[in-house]
Amino acid sequence: MLVRDFVHAALYDPKHGYFSQRSGSVGVLERSIKFHQLEGRKAYMKQLDKIYKQSGISWFTPVELFKPWYAQGIAEAIMRTANLSVPLKIYEIGGGSGTCAKGIMDYIMLNAPPRVYNSMTYTSVEISPALAEIQKQTVGEVRSHLSKFKVERRDATDRSGWGDVEQQPCWVIMLEVLDNLPHDLIYSENQVSPWLEVWVEKQLGREGLSEVYRPLQDPLIKSCLEVLEVAQTDTSKKSLVSKAWSKLFPKPRRCWLPTGCMKLLEVLHAALPKMSLIASDFSYLPDVKIPGDRAPLVSTKKDGHSSDYSNYLDAKGDADIFFPTDFWLLENIDHYCSGWLKLQKDKSSKDSKQGKKRRTITLDTSSFMEEFGLPSKTRTKDGYNPLLDDFKNTKFYLSVPTHNIK
Repeated sequence: MLVRDFVHAALYDPKHGYFSQRSGSVGVLERSIKFHQLEGRKAYMKQLDKIYKQSGISWFTPVELFKPWYAQGIAEAIMRTANLSVPLKIYEIGGGSGTCAKGIMDYIMLNAPPRVYNSMTYTSVEISPALAEIQKQTVGEVRSHLSKFKVERRDATDRSGWGDVEQQPCWVIMLEVLDNLPHDLIYSENQVSPWLEVWVEKQLGREGLSEVYRPLQDPLIKSCLEVLEVAQTDTSKKSLVSKAWSKLFPKPRRCWLPTGCMKLLEVLHAALPKMSLIASDFSYLPDVKIPGDRAPLVSTKKDGHSSDYSNYLDAKGDADIFFPTDFWLLENIDHYCSGWLKLQKDKSSKDSKQGKKRRTITLDTSSFMEEFGLPSKTRTKDGYNPLLDDFKNTKFYLSVPTHNIK
């Protein structure tokens, strides 16, 4: 199988996948942290340690740790940008415990004109049956939300699940979704050899799994690599010196490609051409042991202690596999899937001068929250603010349609 199919099985296989085995892989805080009562960073870390020990959960998402303020920042970004003369329609992919959905709906109920709240719809697209139930319970704590909220149990990357093309404007929210989407791996013997796609197979007479390298054939891998190469500004035109150097000192190359992200964005652009997108994720991960550009962290937790694997093939349902998001590449994939970057490639086309179909911006989490959130609510007594100070390796990506749509 291709590496993306191995990653998908290791994470999502109904019987043996990491997320299927651990319904508790997404943590829910019983009550919000009262940051203004904490002295500073030391007190916050102590509180966090206590929460993790009591829950046995391996990780709490930022939307959970900073509830309701994190979700309210996202709601404010939507309110400022949305056309409120049409009914507000929001989709959330991988909505975890429903904390984001409830926080956004609470904020709109309290801060938007009543007609905006009364006519809004919020759809959670969730692959996990256990989480789908938790989301309904969380949102249902406010009874008036229930008539506007629904969970669709399906895979967001399956185009058929979206039905007919949605012609109305809508919002798509993806928090920490991109990091668990399947990726492919390509390999090259040295800096000048062609890329090969990596397959995983069990070989006769050998324990465990091994990699096999084949010429590029998979359409998704080829498209993703094409975006990477189109977006890189002529770096392929290497000097004669660097080519000679590559031959003298050959060095194998490994490159992880976000093919799962590309498939999802292709489906979203096809089904929801007028969507606005808010995605948040890790821009880099510390202490990654696995080789290659954009390589994942493969982490398992036993008896309350985390340990990382140095080989992704060792993950067999007992480990989380999560990838950093290359936001520059994400933006280019977004432009490609909207149809604009494809036109730029074909310079002979009369449409290639057409303007971009998306307006996009990438912001550090601190910049996003200072613009749209209420940072004072997550500040401790001595001025330390974990939301602004601790999440340096996370970013927000915002993408909205322009008027350059045919």
